[in-house]
Amino acid sequence: MKIRLMLLICFVMIFIDFNPKVFAVDKKDFSSTPRTNQGNKWRIAYLEGGEYENYFKYLSGTVSGLMDLGWIEKMEIPKFKEETSKNLWNWLSTKASSKYIEFVKDGYYSARWDEQTRKQLKQNIIHRLNHRKDIDLIIAMGTWAGVDLANNDHSVPTIIMSTSDPVGSGIISSIDDSGFDHVHARVDPFRYERQVRIFHDLIKFKRLGIAYENSIAGKSYAAVDLVEKVGAEKGFDIIRCHTISDTYDQQAADKSFVGCFEELINKEVDAIYVTVQGGVNSNTIPLIVKEAISHKVPTFSQFGSKEVKWGLLLSISRSGDFKPAGRFFASIIGQVFNTAKPRKLNQKFEEDQKLAINIQTAEKLGLYLHADILAATDEFYQEIEAPQ
Repeated sequence: MKIRLMLLICFVMIFIDFNPKVFAVDKKDFSSTPRTNQGNKWRIAYLEGGEYENYFKYLSGTVSGLMDLGWIEKMEIPKFKEETSKNLWNWLSTKASSKYIEFVKDGYYSARWDEQTRKQLKQNIIHRLNHRKDIDLIIAMGTWAGVDLANNDHSVPTIIMSTSDPVGSGIISSIDDSGFDHVHARVDPFRYERQVRIFHDLIKFKRLGIAYENSIAGKSYAAVDLVEKVGAEKGFDIIRCHTISDTYDQQAADKSFVGCFEELINKEVDAIYVTVQGGVNSNTIPLIVKEAISHKVPTFSQFGSKEVKWGLLLSISRSGDFKPAGRFFASIIGQVFNTAKPRKLNQKFEEDQKLAINIQTAEKLGLYLHADILAATDEFYQEIEAPQ
């Protein structure tokens, strides 16, 4: 009841701007105006470690951005029964109309979260880039793809998307320099550090639980270095549990994550930072929400507000259609096709982000949300919704 009263009060409070603004200033200005490749179309290929929800959204957002810039004729991207990058690529390679670019039909590659497939794909793609030389730019989606193509084994422009920490995972040298003339990786340097700071400021936990795969990629997804940094500054302990994440065996990933979540609760953590990994999905979130509420443990979703809608307590909301990031990537691609070296272009891009809260979860946890917090909240979920 107190929470609902505070919701009314918050509308008369002074609004607090919770987040830094978007920044994307190029190191050097290049045109992104559509142009052909000496009369031919620019040919684009794609590599991912395996299917993941955000990969479809980043690719779709980028395509929308390319439409806005005139590289592709404007048309509605269809609603797919399964929103996978493969389905979108098949549509792009056969239906997208453009005078300037081509999404190469046999240029889609996915390792399907299998290490052996990954190794073979890397060899095959780099051989194609160096010998067939029929690809003008390749999109590397996710940490696996970024690691495999950010090297001197080839020189084809490589645009890396959807990586939690491209610096920490060794994909690029620094926020400002990819380290390779042909490589560009978007960086949001403070997103996950900001999440943990906000979570601690609101909950004041002393023992933070975190589950992640104990690998370079797993630590990168979970932004472990940044969690440790904030923990050292704020003086809270980090309680860890290691999961199985990057695997084609979905049941193993799910079981591993749920088991780790229960283990963290049994270790009497004060809060849990629910990180991005294979075992966090529509099947497992209802299970961990029930467990967290039962033991009065607040949760924060690294992924975003969709998981708050399903019952996690807090997250940072973002544009659901990924259009801001998509416009950024479309501009980068356009500039590369206008002679810019990827390394010379700005990598920093931060979206406007605000707090998302599940009110029913807060009530069940017995938390009192102050008016200043509610005033800074962009998304409220009054009830815990079942995943569709």
